[in-house]
Amino acid sequence: MDSQASTCHVVAMPYPGRGHINPMMNLCKMLASQAPHVAITFVLTEEWLGLVGSDQKPSNISFTTIPNVLPSERVRAQHFSEFIEAVFTKMEAPFDEVLHRLCPPPTLIMADAFLSWAVVIGNRRNIPVASFWPTAASNFSFFYHLQLVAQNGHLPQNLSVKGDETVDYIPGIPPTRLTDLVGGRSEQLMQRLSSMADWVHRTKYLLLSSVYEIESHTVDALQPSLSFPIYTVGPSIPYFELKDNPRSNSDLDYITKWLDRQQGSSVLYVSLGSFLSVSSSKVDEIATGLRNSNARFLWVARDETSQLKELLPGGDLGIVVPWCDQLRALTHPSVGGFWTHCGWNSIQEGVYAGLPFLAYPIAMDQGYNCKIIVDDWKVGWRVGKGDIAGLVRNFMDLRDSESIELRRRAKHLRELCHHAIGPDGSSRTSICTFIRDISSSVVNIQDIN
Repeated sequence: MDSQASTCHVVAMPYPGRGHINPMMNLCKMLASQAPHVAITFVLTEEWLGLVGSDQKPSNISFTTIPNVLPSERVRAQHFSEFIEAVFTKMEAPFDEVLHRLCPPPTLIMADAFLSWAVVIGNRRNIPVASFWPTAASNFSFFYHLQLVAQNGHLPQNLSVKGDETVDYIPGIPPTRLTDLVGGRSEQLMQRLSSMADWVHRTKYLLLSSVYEIESHTVDALQPSLSFPIYTVGPSIPYFELKDNPRSNSDLDYITKWLDRQQGSSVLYVSLGSFLSVSSSKVDEIATGLRNSNARFLWVARDETSQLKELLPGGDLGIVVPWCDQLRALTHPSVGGFWTHCGWNSIQEGVYAGLPFLAYPIAMDQGYNCKIIVDDWKVGWRVGKGDIAGLVRNFMDLRDSESIELRRRAKHLRELCHHAIGPDGSSRTSICTFIRDISSSVVNIQDIN
């Protein structure tokens, strides 16, 4: 590499939540592995460093910290409004201080697209900014065109009146109900994101955690309105770690041995995410339906593990665990379906594994992701208020004609996903192009700092 490339120092700043930290870290690992000349400093709040700091990573990635935005960020779901406000007001100054003391000086800021203040800091310090969007490309298009939504009279505060209206004018997005697009986002968050189009134009690169072959229509519709390149780098999941030997973990060994005893595609993997929770009565309802379906299951239940072990049969019919290496489990040949809360990272893992979905959105972008799964891709069914047992039974019936069709489409998405990360695929090409672009455009900013 030339001398310019050897000075490339990327500072990565994720939004402090697992659904944002994980995909950005996975992207950084891919960048670091393919470009040893690029040094990456990954910025975490102190609490998150304690949670993920021991994970294996390439030697050219290092961690640094800023203070927590709340005394305990793990309770942010219970204080979400306060947490959002702290993210937008308390992280900017400590991050600016991190940039000031780093050596060699940063040559690129890669920031979560939710953190508009990172763009302000980069512009002030004359450091180019790459904006990383960790959810669907079409979800980005919605927020990028939020002013267009406002001009059409579909303002967030009018959702109670106009929420069921179909929006059909957003570039790259098929006709969609406004309630699906906005989801459970608060007016506070919508207001924070309402100026996205303004500050996105002050960045130099846009990284989408999406597979071009799957969301090409959206990406192609976005590109003409942007003056800088779009890089589709998805799926931003740890597929590159699957070739490694499994980590020594008694829980993982137990799960793998149980899965090994099951028939092919016979197990329903159930996970409702790592952040928001459903009510105890809903958990009971799901458990009852799952029990009555007689389907085999692996339920990753976090804090509800003890409660569910009392409600559900054990043995070969199913197991309930607090944690699981999700991608390894989903790609196990005995797993044949994925009941998901519709977080984007989980969807990407399910697509990579070639699985059909039972979609059970809880909040945020999950309602829109559910719509993508069920209506656009047609690789899943919604979990409604009806007969859960019957739904699960038909879903896991490998002889059911509708279930067979779901699996055929899911395998097609899997082929697109695997091609994207292959030698000539869009994701691999985008990552290589991004590395080339940031390496060739490095400027010496030491005097500026």
